[in-house]
Order: sequence, then C-alpha cells, then structure tokens
Amino acid sequence: MGQAAGCTLIDVETPLKDTPFPTSPPAHQLRFAPLVALSMALAAALAPLLPAQTIPMSPPPSDGGVFPVSEVHAGMKATAWTVFKGTAPEPMDVEILGVMRNARGPGQDIILVQLRGAKPEYTGVVAGMSGSPVYIGDKLLGSLSFRIGQFSKDPIAGITPIKQMLEVRDMPIDEGSGIRGQGSGNTEASLQAPGQEQMQAMETPLVMSGFGPEAIRLWQQRMAGTGLDVVSAGGVGGASTPAGTPDGAPDDDPDAISTTTTVVPGSAVSMQLVRGDMEIAATCTVTYVDPKQLLACGHPVLQAGPVSLPMTATEVIATLASPMNAFKIVNTGATIGAFTEDRESAIRGVLGAKAHMIPVRISIHGPSGEKTINVEVLDQPSLTSQAVLVTLFNALIENNQSTEDTSYHLTGTIDLEGYPPSPLDLWAPAGEGANASMLIALLAGDRFSRVYSSNDRRGAVRKINLEVEVVPHRVLVELAGARLISSNIVHAGDTVMVEATLHPWRQPARNVRISVKLPARLGSGNLRMLVSDAGTLDRTLDQPRAAGHGADLETVLAQARQTHPADRIYVTLLVPETQAGISGQTLTSLPLSVANVLEPQRAAQEVSLNGESAVVSAEAPADGVLAGLQILNLRIEPGGGLN
Repeated sequence: MGQAAGCTLIDVETPLKDTPFPTSPPAHQLRFAPLVALSMALAAALAPLLPAQTIPMSPPPSDGGVFPVSEVHAGMKATAWTVFKGTAPEPMDVEILGVMRNARGPGQDIILVQLRGAKPEYTGVVAGMSGSPVYIGDKLLGSLSFRIGQFSKDPIAGITPIKQMLEVRDMPIDEGSGIRGQGSGNTEASLQAPGQEQMQAMETPLVMSGFGPEAIRLWQQRMAGTGLDVVSAGGVGGASTPAGTPDGAPDDDPDAISTTTTVVPGSAVSMQLVRGDMEIAATCTVTYVDPKQLLACGHPVLQAGPVSLPMTATEVIATLASPMNAFKIVNTGATIGAFTEDRESAIRGVLGAKAHMIPVRISIHGPSGEKTINVEVLDQPSLTSQAVLVTLFNALIENNQSTEDTSYHLTGTIDLEGYPPSPLDLWAPAGEGANASMLIALLAGDRFSRVYSSNDRRGAVRKINLEVEVVPHRVLVELAGARLISSNIVHAGDTVMVEATLHPWRQPARNVRISVKLPARLGSGNLRMLVSDAGTLDRTLDQPRAAGHGADLETVLAQARQTHPADRIYVTLLVPETQAGISGQTLTSLPLSVANVLEPQRAAQEVSLNGESAVVSAEAPADGVLAGLQILNLRIEPGGGLN
C-alpha cells in the first residue's frame, strides 16, 4: 500500500516504540473525518438506549466484609451495581471524591463520589438508583443514596456507609407486633450550608398503576414536599416479569410469597403502598442480602420507623435520562417478603414475611352496570387516609358513568377490631361548586380519617366496604317553604300537619305533607318547630363545643351512628327542656338536677348543655339531597294531653 507524503504508516497491531506520531492525517482520512466523528457521537448517544448486554460479572456477595470509612480517601476506585434494564445488575465505575464528616448528624458521614462510564454519565444520578451497593474490591463500602441538586452536569452522588445501614439489619425482627410508625413521609431533608448546592436523598419514584392523570395529580397535591410526589411510569408485573408466583399459588392471591424469586445486591425492589386492581409502589435498589433479610435505599422512604408493607421483586423496563428528573421505568413483580423497618439509614425487608394491609372493596352501581374494585392499602397513620381518598376518587372517574351532572350516594362500613362496624351514608350532589366525584372522595376520606386517626384506637382496621350509587343527574332539592295546615294554636297530645314545599333542580315544585304527633307531656306556652335538612338537624343535636382535646373513638363512632341521611326532610320539636351532648350522644329532656350535675363537665369541655331539646318527631323522603330550614311557631294551650 502506498505511503502519503510527510507521513509514516503505523501498524495498529505493532507496539508503538520509537515510531514518531504523524504531523498531519492522511488526505483520505481527512475526507472521512467528519463522518467518523458523527458516527462515534451517534454511537455514544445511542449506547444507553440499546438493550443491555449480558454481563458475565455479578456483584460480590454481602459476606465479603466491610470497607471502613476511616480508610477511604480521595482518588480511590470502586464499583457500584444497579439495574439499568431487566433484572440483572450492571457495574459502574466510581471515583471517591472525599468524605463529608457528620453530614447527616454526629457520626453520620456521607462519602462523596463521581460515577464513571457511558451509562451513568449519560443518565446522571437516577431516581430508583438509591441503595445501589458500592464495593472496593470485594468489600462493601455502602450504598448510593444522595444526589446534589437537580440540574448537575456531573453524576456526583453520596454514599451511606454500610456500617450505618447494618444497624437497621441488627434491629429485632418482630413480625407480629402490629406496631405502625407515625412518620410524615418526608424524606427531603436538606444537607446543605447557605449558598451551597443541595445534598438530598435520591427520590424514590412511585409507580401508580391503574390511576388516571387526575388521580395522580390529586396524590401529588396531597403528598407535596414529602418525597412521595415523584411519579414515574410503570405497571404491575405481568407476562414480561421474569418472576412469577410460586407453584400452586393463585395469581390473584396478594399474600402469595414467591420462593423461586431471588434478589442480589444491585437488584431493584419495590415497597407497595397500595396493591390489587390499582397499585402504588416505591422502588429502590438492594444493598445487602443475607438468607433472612435485605437492606435497601440507604435512606428512609416514609420516615416511619416500624412498618409492614409488601416487598416485591422488580423489573426495570428502561432508565429514562433527564437533567431534571431521571428515573427508572419499572414493573413490580412477585411478592418476596415484607418491609418491616423504614429508618434513617436504610429500609429493611424480611424475606418470606407477610405484610399487614387493609382490604378496601369499592362497588359502583350505575345505569350502565356494576363494577367492583378490590385493593389493599397500607396501614400507616401518615398515609392511609390519603391512599383511601385517592383510590376512591380514581375508581369513580375512571369509568364511563362519570359526567359533569353526575351525583353520588355512598354507603358502607368501616370494620374495626373490637367495635361494631362504623356506618357511612354520604351524598355528593353535582352543582355544589366542586366536582362531585372529588367531593364524595373527600367526605369519605375525612370520615375514615376521623376513625382511623383516633388517638385511643387499639384494634386494627379489618376492612372497608364502600357501595357507591351513581345518579346520572343533579339531586339537589331546595326547601322553598313550610307551613302548618291547621291553626298554630294547639294542645299537648294533638296531631298537627306540616306542609313543606320542595323544589328539585329544574323540576316543578311539589308539596309534601308530614303528620307530627305532639308529646302529651308538653306544658302550655310557646313551642318552636324546626323543618330542615339533615345537616341542620345534626348540628342542632350535636352542639359545637370550644376547641379542646380531640374526640375519642367512642365519640367518633357515636357521631357516625347519629348522623341522619341527607335525602330526607325532618320535623324537629325544640322543646324548652335541657339537652346534653356526651361522647357523641345526645340526651334530651333532662331533669334540672341532672343538668346541674353535668355543669362542671361542660366547663371542662367534655359535655355540651343547651336550653332546648331537639326531639325528632317526623321525617319524609325528599327524593334528593335537601338543603334549607324553616322555623314554625306553635302555641300550646292548657287543657290537652295530661291536663
């Protein structure tokens, strides 16, 4: 082959010894240089998007020993393992930058590192990567757990030392205690000085499978600032998931524990907050595994302490690169155990353990048919009420029966251990200024929260059954007026007739007559009669008290039993006798001596006393959600009843 002028040909297979470097490239190479450069740039850009190559290496076992932080210094080389695609962990080169002493508190160091290699340099630090184990040789140094800022060009991360994580491993395992943490779900604690970039825990991205955009936005609004508002794409493990349920276990059994699925350091795992026909799951990476348990994340997910949440194997479909929010797109897979600890340095999962969840059944009945949704939600004070609310809201909007004029009637029970079921009877009429599906979800969530969050509740919530009737029109009914048919001068023991004028939405007004029997014990004098909706009646029976300590569970349950249905009209006598409210129950027509005994308790805000007793005397269907009230005045003359 000819030789270009001013140039020496070099055999690439011959070692370079004293051969001089060329001063300029050959002419034929100059012609193709732009094409070669473009090809190399394109190959580098596409490399992370191509299917993961089979890597013969596997991460070192967790029993290879611990590399002490005291021996860590800048410039050391290490290897981290994480899943970019599929289920097999892949290695990443890591360069140690230094140790941030006491960054998370006394004795709580963070090791600052920079990730090297085509994939991490392309994707950056990825949400879901937290927990990725880092080894120096075959010794475990810790887990990738922290990142700096959101738009950092360099993939710089912080490592939680494994010694801190092993403190969580060594906590006693008590699967049957039923203790639940009181965490806030806030994992966004800042580790920064004024004017410095923020060092914070890598986000734990949530998969919300089966939820529509409106429900996801509602969850994000309720979870804003907690670290649980980052939602990524994904789904529930199906045919593409390599790990299935164990032989002989039904596919729809949520408690079926896979005995054939294995995870290793670097594998992805998920913590399920909701499972069933819908799913909410948080994903991170396994750091440490032994025959009984594993450690993951390197930081808390819920900041909750003791937990009981299903732990699943996880398949990474793809890793999405983004300068603002890079995350892993995942499918959750087979259940392999339960997470039992959610601590500052790690979350712990016990292999083969079963988690305690709260079953929720939602049956929706409408003109176009019936639909039943079954899910289980976490039993965690800071999040359970929100999970119930968002799940119910999604069930109502993700069907063809929801329209702008749709109203909802929700009935059902909250089944508590050690108590009779607490009833639910709630209406959300369309046209009340808020979306009816949102309104009924908020009402049900508030009612459940009052029961669930009661400070003196001891037993578990066994299940929640919700029956939702879809009414394809507006159901508001206005109480336009009320009057007495006969004279307002009566005697004790008489029967009087009340006529109420009801005005349904965009329909002709109609009159309803209600017969009311006056008590024979009434003395002569003036008597007021309340014609009203259910809300007015309930407020009359349960008089407001000055703000004090929260209501106990007995009071909350009594108030729920006393609540009147909103689709009826009520006639109530306001008798000039003492009424008391005690522990959610209303006592009417009390003797003066009893009222005097209760007076000291009123001062302590434990009892309400009122000079009028509300005696519900009659009711009738309103054929819709009634709104309004009217007071009628009667004159009781002597000579009737007991006289």
